[in-house]
Parts: sequence; C-alpha cells; structure tokens
Amino acid sequence: MSTYAPAIRLRPRAGAVIALAAVLGVVAFFWPFLVAPGTFGSDYTPLLIFGALLVIVLCVVISEIAEGGINSKALAMLGVLSAVNAAIRPLGAGTAGIETVFFILVLSGRVYGPGFGFTLGCTSLFASALITGGVGPWMPYQMFGCAFVGMLAGFLPRATGRAEVLMLAVYGSFSGYLFGFLLNLSFWPFSLDPNSSIAYLPGLPFTEQFQRYVAFDLATSLGWDTGRAVTNLVCIALAGPAVLTVFRRAARKARFQAPVRFAPPEADPGPTVR
Repeated sequence: MSTYAPAIRLRPRAGAVIALAAVLGVVAFFWPFLVAPGTFGSDYTPLLIFGALLVIVLCVVISEIAEGGINSKALAMLGVLSAVNAAIRPLGAGTAGIETVFFILVLSGRVYGPGFGFTLGCTSLFASALITGGVGPWMPYQMFGCAFVGMLAGFLPRATGRAEVLMLAVYGSFSGYLFGFLLNLSFWPFSLDPNSSIAYLPGLPFTEQFQRYVAFDLATSLGWDTGRAVTNLVCIALAGPAVLTVFRRAARKARFQAPVRFAPPEADPGPTVR
C-alpha cells in the first residue's frame, strides 16, 4: 500500500458506503446468475434497473467521500488526472483491445489510496464518455469496472523499487482481463441465440451457467482482453517508475491530510524611526 497519507480519507461511514457499493456492484454485474431475463416484463429491464442503480450508488459514494475527507488539493488532483485519462483514452479507443486509461488508474490508486482510485475510475470514464459521445446504458458498468481496478490497486501489498513496478505491471495485466470479464456480463444474456452452447440459459444451476459464460468470454473476448492486458503491462513497465516518482513527489508537496490552520495576522510594527 502507499506509504503516504491517502488523498481521500475513508472515514467509517464512507468506508461502509463504499463496501455496500462494491457489494451492489458485484450483484449488478452478476445479475444473470441471479435474475432471469423477462422476470420484470422485459429482457432489458434488469439491465436498465441495475444501470440506474449503479449511477445512484456511485453518486452516493462520491458524495460520502467528499463529505468525509476530500479537500481542495485532492479535488484538484482528481480533476487533473480525470482530464488526463479522458484525453488519452481516445488514443487507444479500444482498438484491438488497446486501452490507454488503465495504467494511470493503477498507479494513482497505488500512490493516493483506494478511495482515490475508486473515485478516479468513476470520474475518468464519465468525463471520457462525455467527450467521445460514449454515453449509454453500458457507461455505469464501465465506470464501476474502472472503479474496481483503481480501488484494488490501493490495497496491493507494500513493495519498493523494481519489485513494486513488477507487481503493478502484473496487476495491470490481470486488471485488463478482469475488466473485460465484468463488462461482458452486462450484455451476455442478450447477445446470442438461446440455442447456442455458450448462450445464457435461464434455470441452469450456477456451475453450468458459469461454465457457459467462461466459454463465451474466452470465445468472444479473449483477444480484446489480451490486448488490454498487454497494453497495461507495457505502459506500467515503461512509464511506471517515472509516473510513480511524479505522483509521490506531488503527494509530498500536497500533504493531502495535513490540517489547515489559520493564524491571526501579525501586527504591523509601523514605520521605523531612525
């Protein structure tokens, strides 16, 4: 974990809200194993319900974090990194799975803490969606997926030097597969002919249903996820040491959790008489 005070302090209430949001996020991603399409009158109703739920939960989480421990310096850093991620994401645009947004999430979560990583994942994808016109029912899932990537980076064990960069590069590669695995869950039940051997089939036991999904993920998404994983690995391995140094220097200068004290102005001694 980071050796610096986190940029966003997770007080007990904010931590509890984030934990609840994480649980709801897992439910929202894994709903095909819990709710059959058509249960609410339409095959797409569960997707819309959980998408709206994710947006509401994300708003609550961000407001709780802001109330509990984000100051102007952390907010400024959040705004800068969100803008950077939103600007560099179109460079990859997901072509062949190449995504340029994740290595900043991993490194910032590592240095500034899990709360900052979670919030940056949400704000980065939201800003990018507005810039590129990528607003749609998939956006909350992308935001939450990136939030998980940034948050988990803040919980990685302590390490220094090359061992730290290697650990972050391996995690970045893993997060590329994790993001694709989660995002595919949001549309898997609606994307295939029900007669397919890898399609979602309501009523199957969890183990059989999960085997079908793993086969679907490997058949349709492995190449894209591998491109994302390799991109994360290469970017962190090459740029990681320099970016970590910059982030940690900024953390030392900012002293995010240092208390702000106001002192009365010193009295003017008046003109000096010679």
